[in-house]
Amino acid sequence: MTSSRKLLISGGMALATLGMLYGLYYAVFVEHQTLDRMGGSLAQSFIAAANRNPGQSQAALEQYGEAKYDYVRQVDAHSHSIGLGMFMIVLGVLFERVNFREGIRQLIAFSLLAGSVLFPLAIILQTRNHGALMFKALAVAGPGLVIVGLGATAWGFARQRTLS
Repeated sequence: MTSSRKLLISGGMALATLGMLYGLYYAVFVEHQTLDRMGGSLAQSFIAAANRNPGQSQAALEQYGEAKYDYVRQVDAHSHSIGLGMFMIVLGVLFERVNFREGIRQLIAFSLLAGSVLFPLAIILQTRNHGALMFKALAVAGPGLVIVGLGATAWGFARQRTLS
């Protein structure tokens, strides 16, 4: 087995495992409190609106928006980790058919792994600081690395086999 294939398969297994473990942690220890906070904020907003207090209603809606922002990103982070990990495992099984030298395949595999790790990590970091430009940039760079890696992989599958 080539090192690029090992990198994709072992990296994919590790990423999927981490995603599942994080999802389990989130479901057991955090998710219900977050959903309670979302429901409570929404109820408070409706109560304040019914009592004709638009300031309190708006503040409660903003709390709901912040809780929902965190919730969506937490769920996305672990589900994307699992999905990208599984994709890397499947791609690793077929990776020797990518018609590039092993050094190029290693670079492609590293790009896929780095992007697949960087994206969910950046999403989780965004929940810590919603407005941080650095975390948003990382959340863009991760998929960028995956897209470049997938483009190179597709090109490698389409290339004719060379003798080397």
